[in-house]
Amino acid sequence: MKQWIGAALGAALMASGAQMAQAEDLAFASYTNGASAAFLNRELANFAKQSGHTVKLITMPSSSSEQFAQYRLWLAAGNQDVDVYNTDVVWAPQLAEQFIDLTEAMKDRTAEIFPSIVASQTVNGKLVAMPYMTDAPAFYYRKDLLEKYGKPVPKTWDEMTKTAAEIQAGERKAGAKDMWGFVFQGAAYEGLTCDALEWIASSGGGHIVETDGTISINNEKAAAALDRAHGWVGTISPPGVLAYQEEESRGVWQTGNSVFMRNWPYAYTLGNGGDSAVKGKFDVAPLPAGAEGEAGASTLGGWNMAVPKYSKKQKAAIELVRYLSSDEVQKRRAIELSNMPVLEKLYDDKDIAAALPFMPAWKPIFQNAVPRPSATTKVKYNEVSSRFWTAVHSTLSGNGTGAENLEKLEIELTELQGGSW
Repeated sequence: MKQWIGAALGAALMASGAQMAQAEDLAFASYTNGASAAFLNRELANFAKQSGHTVKLITMPSSSSEQFAQYRLWLAAGNQDVDVYNTDVVWAPQLAEQFIDLTEAMKDRTAEIFPSIVASQTVNGKLVAMPYMTDAPAFYYRKDLLEKYGKPVPKTWDEMTKTAAEIQAGERKAGAKDMWGFVFQGAAYEGLTCDALEWIASSGGGHIVETDGTISINNEKAAAALDRAHGWVGTISPPGVLAYQEEESRGVWQTGNSVFMRNWPYAYTLGNGGDSAVKGKFDVAPLPAGAEGEAGASTLGGWNMAVPKYSKKQKAAIELVRYLSSDEVQKRRAIELSNMPVLEKLYDDKDIAAALPFMPAWKPIFQNAVPRPSATTKVKYNEVSSRFWTAVHSTLSGNGTGAENLEKLEIELTELQGGSW
């Protein structure tokens, strides 16, 4: 009997040891802020309970440009310490060779995702990153102030400029000395590429580089759009906007010191937080158009998860990707963080609509969002974007007109193209 008990106990210990041996310690590289960090840590803890795999979060800088630079260094070195990378929507063509193909592992999921989003992460027929959160910016407006001054939600950039200036002047006269009309992302980084692409595309100025490879940026409509934005700096936008990224813009807005803001959906929930000065006082709408009758443009954003080919724990890493992209996690992420899911069906979800009334209206925006020219320019996209935002920032700063800077940019991009992308 004792021998049987001993044998059974030994077998149990061996089985337990085998299970423990299967558990992996994973590393996930991602940017998180306060609210998203708490959410992600809870989900990683849930994943650990379900799978036995623990996950260490490697916190990345907020700037997507800085993230990309670090990722490229790690991947070029064949770094085995990161098992899952959180990747921007535009990086797929540039980093495709460094990531494993997720097509087979995710085929049951991708059929329910917006086709354009799946396409953005597919390179040469391979799904190199799994979408789990998409993005398209909104036009945030103070509904209380519009009502106070009897103004409608602006439909064009010119109308926005006029309304912002009038309300800003009225509020300052009433004692709100720190009030501004409009805040956006004006720092020289990838975020400015997104903002400026919207100004230009909504004004009929093209998409920097077109899908056929044509460099289209040097045109009168694009130049006029940039000159109009330059006119905002120091008038309806603070001079410091030239250094603003998303969080700096949100900081001004959430303290009640701006009439309008261009920002991503994450700012919606934070703006309605208990410590927000604008809680219950704002709403969102599609971004303005360049002219009456034209359509606004929202840059397609979003984040994905990729497994590097250098990871020694690819099976467990795929489990993590499947968990974080699941219906349940996407739904919780939407409700708690106002992050936009990539699953079309969740835009018809009653719980999400109750928590975020604006979200169902964003479904057609994602179906028709404006992509950055990463698919066309491929591995050269990062340099294209850098040259573009530099030209835009120079214009916003008053260092040359839109026409002058875009003429220089066209020359630079033609040299970079070298005959083909």
